[in-house]
Amino acid sequence: MIDSPGLCRELRCLVCATTSYYHPLTPIGGMSVVSEIVENCSSHDPLLDIDSSDTSSGVQSNEYLELQFRVFRLTFLLTFFSVGIAGFFLGIQASASLFIGALSGIFYFRLLARGIGRLGTSSKIVGKVQLIVPVMLVLVSSRFPQLDLIPALLGFLLYKPALIIQFLSMP
Repeated sequence: MIDSPGLCRELRCLVCATTSYYHPLTPIGGMSVVSEIVENCSSHDPLLDIDSSDTSSGVQSNEYLELQFRVFRLTFLLTFFSVGIAGFFLGIQASASLFIGALSGIFYFRLLARGIGRLGTSSKIVGKVQLIVPVMLVLVSSRFPQLDLIPALLGFLLYKPALIIQFLSMP
């Protein structure tokens, strides 16, 4: 996983390399200037070095796990807050539907995060197993008359405000 500073450094190197390709003093093909710039970029940026990426992968995975737990905690807080408000204003049926939807949203997000965490190590694509969760939520809420579909779907989407809040609070 590449963090945002590493991604910015890679993009900066890519922009340097592509802008040097069109430089009027570039030799035919522009390969020597591009290779010099890419070598200069990777020598100054340890995140772009192949050897240092193996040693920092443990640190990045720990940061990723920490980020996941912060998002999960915030999602649980938003869930309990919204279930309480829904229970007070809309009733127990809407509150229960919201709670079931929020739990399925947390489960969906956990499956998605696990798939993303395996990217690059054991798989090259994100699996589609997590897509079963919203389908099952719709089927369960349409099958049982005690659950309402709209509050369940709103509860399912409660992990998204937690992601947005976490993204805005990052330095």
